[in-house]
Amino acid sequence: MSTHSIARSAEPVKKGPIIAALMIGAFVAILNQTLMNVALPSIMESLSIKPTIAQWLTTGFMLVNGVLIPVTAYLIARFSTRQLFISAMTLFSIGTLLCAISPNFAFLLTGRLVQASGAGILMPLMTVVFLNIFPIENRGKAMGMMGIAMIFAPAIGPTLSGYIVEHYDWRVLFYMILPFSIIATLIGVFFLKNVTEASRPKLDMIAVILSTLGFGGLLYGFSDAGNDGWSSKQVIISLAVGVIALILFVLREMKTDNPMLEFRIFKYNMFTLTTLINVIVTMAMYSGMILLPIYLQQIRGFTPMESGLLMLPGAILMGIMSPITGAIFDKVGARWLAVIGLGITVITTWEFSNLTETVSYTQMMVIYTARMFGMSMLMMPIQTAGLNQLPRAMNAHGTAMSNTLRMISGSIGTAILVTVMSTQAENKGAALMKSGLFDPQNQADMLKLGHEATIYGINYAFVIATWISVVSLILAFFIKKTKPAVEQKSSLDRKAVAKNV
Repeated sequence: MSTHSIARSAEPVKKGPIIAALMIGAFVAILNQTLMNVALPSIMESLSIKPTIAQWLTTGFMLVNGVLIPVTAYLIARFSTRQLFISAMTLFSIGTLLCAISPNFAFLLTGRLVQASGAGILMPLMTVVFLNIFPIENRGKAMGMMGIAMIFAPAIGPTLSGYIVEHYDWRVLFYMILPFSIIATLIGVFFLKNVTEASRPKLDMIAVILSTLGFGGLLYGFSDAGNDGWSSKQVIISLAVGVIALILFVLREMKTDNPMLEFRIFKYNMFTLTTLINVIVTMAMYSGMILLPIYLQQIRGFTPMESGLLMLPGAILMGIMSPITGAIFDKVGARWLAVIGLGITVITTWEFSNLTETVSYTQMMVIYTARMFGMSMLMMPIQTAGLNQLPRAMNAHGTAMSNTLRMISGSIGTAILVTVMSTQAENKGAALMKSGLFDPQNQADMLKLGHEATIYGINYAFVIATWISVVSLILAFFIKKTKPAVEQKSSLDRKAVAKNV
């Protein structure tokens, strides 16, 4: 069963350089993605490209990530920690440099795809390394530290990006990231030690192809559904190919003794429960990330930087709370952290379903900051609670599965919420036109109608997000504290386990 064993040596592992390298690498990789969202309009204008073309800068990045993450369990078994980290950061650095000097869209897209090939390896690798170098009683604190990078980067990204694109060329974003990426790579070269022991698993190319078509098809389909609608031929074909390929991939992986991605980890009940909760929470979380900027910028007329500043206090609080909640997790487990955090999330998400054209900036900032406080108790503790149940040899598979499903759920959440918002806004707009209160020839009337309809659509989508959060809250009561299961010693044991599942 084990495709991945822990390197054991007489000398204890020095955690400091490993943590520093991984944290810097993860921070710049996540920051890079959030900077791009705000910068897209400036890039479109600079390179004279349409929105449908520009979206490939984010969609392409996400697709490469989604395809690579399921393969990381194999890569972690095949190569050493040091080899993988240095390779991932080198790829990311090269991609960042290509983006910074790009004279046209094709050059920029190539840089983004190279960046994504590094980032897709880096994030699961960081989780596996943290699980390996910290004993279970300290994992909460360790994952809390990791959460700082995963939470703080996407939170400060919009503000930073908004400021730079307002005052400088968008290429400055990549020049800003590049030094940090190089520093992380150099730390890896000089200080990073191997904490895993490479084995020689065989790469199943058919599984890789099915995985690529399956996860890639689903990610692209759900992502495109948010833009072109669910009835688009492109969306339907992508989702159909994704579902069929994924079914074939799962069937193939269940029959082989050395799968690329181990689906039998779902026999561990707490891992399954926490993964399900994380999938649902991720969908709800995207409501604030997607809907609030639309409201702030399109309805209220705030600049991207002002929108980012509104979210900054919540980001700072979340970053501060991440190691604190990790330490609490080590003492009391994830259940009550998750219940309290989800209770706050439900209340604050519901508050956002009552937006009007007169809600004050301060009030929105307070609600958003409270929402982020609730979220700080959720993501890392819940994920850690599930991974803690897995034997060490399954850490890479659990991490790959968890990250893949969260990425897909983010795409699903975005597609569903954007569709709900658009559909309800259109229906409301049509109803307001029939009311006779708005003159189609009056520009001010039509602007007011558009604002009312859009606010209605956003509020409706936040109601859906609230009920999604309620489902997570109910499930959170069933979380239990666990210890790692006993590892199976051989493929014969693995087959015996498989028969009993």
